[in-house]
Amino acid sequence: MHIVSAASECVPFAKTGGLADVVGALPPELVKLGHEVTVYLPLYAGVRPHIQGEWKYAARSITIPFEHYNRFAGIVDGGKREGVQYYFVDCPELFDRPGLYGTKAGDYPNNWERFGLFCRAVLEASKLLGVPEIFHVHDWQAALIPVYLRTTYNSDPLLSRAGVVLTIHNAGYQGWFPPDTTERLLFPWEIFTMDKVEQFDRFNFLKGGLVYADMLTTVSRKYAQEIQTAEFGEKLDGVLRGRAADLRGILNGVDYAEWDPATDANLAAHYSPRDLQGKRKCRAELLQTFGLEKVADSTAVLGIVSRFAVQKGFDLVAAIADKLMERDLVVVALGSGEAVYERFFRDWAFRHPGQVVVRIGYDNALAHKVEAGADMFLMPSRYEPCGLNQIYSLKYGTAPVVRATGGLDDTVEEWDPERATGTGFKFAGLDPLALLEAIDRALKAFQDKGAWTKLVRNGMKRNYSWSGPAREYAEVYEEVARKRS
Repeated sequence: MHIVSAASECVPFAKTGGLADVVGALPPELVKLGHEVTVYLPLYAGVRPHIQGEWKYAARSITIPFEHYNRFAGIVDGGKREGVQYYFVDCPELFDRPGLYGTKAGDYPNNWERFGLFCRAVLEASKLLGVPEIFHVHDWQAALIPVYLRTTYNSDPLLSRAGVVLTIHNAGYQGWFPPDTTERLLFPWEIFTMDKVEQFDRFNFLKGGLVYADMLTTVSRKYAQEIQTAEFGEKLDGVLRGRAADLRGILNGVDYAEWDPATDANLAAHYSPRDLQGKRKCRAELLQTFGLEKVADSTAVLGIVSRFAVQKGFDLVAAIADKLMERDLVVVALGSGEAVYERFFRDWAFRHPGQVVVRIGYDNALAHKVEAGADMFLMPSRYEPCGLNQIYSLKYGTAPVVRATGGLDDTVEEWDPERATGTGFKFAGLDPLALLEAIDRALKAFQDKGAWTKLVRNGMKRNYSWSGPAREYAEVYEEVARKRS
């Protein structure tokens, strides 16, 4: 089966979040299953250094019409990597910019035009370079592909049988634009209705994709349930409930080639479930790196690597910060984000030197060291579609303490001291005291070194590689193909 994947991000070419990791990791796994996979991406300014070999165009000029003008896009051949063919939509006046979606001043006001062009260019390029059985599109930036397919291109003999799968990586990002976006993109006004692309008198890219795609997926089973509720659905819960029969939750995988303590070049020592000695050395190096001296073996190290934002639950941490300092633990935190939480972490560290240390910013090598050297990893997110750090933590023998939401709930099993089963600690709701109780359960378990070793090994033996999710996606593609045949 030929699958075309269309997205606004993909490692190593362009990344702002987890979307890029998924689009980079899933296609090679599909190739291993025997599928032909093509990936289309915008040709941002930062992409150019990543294109290897001779610069060549697969298509030099594709006409993309708008209401009062045309734009012209080229398709750059990015070659094959791990069996995956990459193409880049080249329109310098739209994509050759400093940021993917905007600057510090805000989003680019013509993102409707940028990603409208991208979606239509993918369809036109596919007619020239290979029409797939399935278009797999990601998030709002590619969500107009199913809308175009079922309206503008509905009678196109080359495209009419192609199926579309839309993956929602985060329902909070939807692509809202003024009503006249409808005619600017040459859609019929008939689609600007409540049951199609209109929402609160705005043209909603993601909603259009949800309505017109053949099947929908999202990045964990729990998140697939949550986005059908008013609390997590971001005003699209009604649409998603209406499509519940076509919605699948497929947990993201992780790249164990990069995240494995047995081979990780960033660590002071390597270790595995059979031999955990190296983790002690990693803990010692982490404490030294953060300037924490004379921390007893019985004192737990609580690690944080995150964007500092209310979505990540740091308002809950702030509410119990002083109570945490009464516990036998130290906190090492790495991240940046909203000013209020950067200030909270700085103040917390200032008030409790020797017990709390924070590094503002992001350092990939240091993130690996925190995963390996900490005893516990804190992720109290208000919502988390999938999450990756809790999965890294399991592999690194660092017990996750998480809120039971989205992928956090799917991947972390509550520790049961009676049966010696489970991999971490969870809490429900948004009560800060529930978070404190979860941390206290973790601290209690930590004091029993035999039980703790069992918990650590339980987590390290879990497998969240991409091979399983790739098979689940392939099953979705086959189901869509059968419907379209």
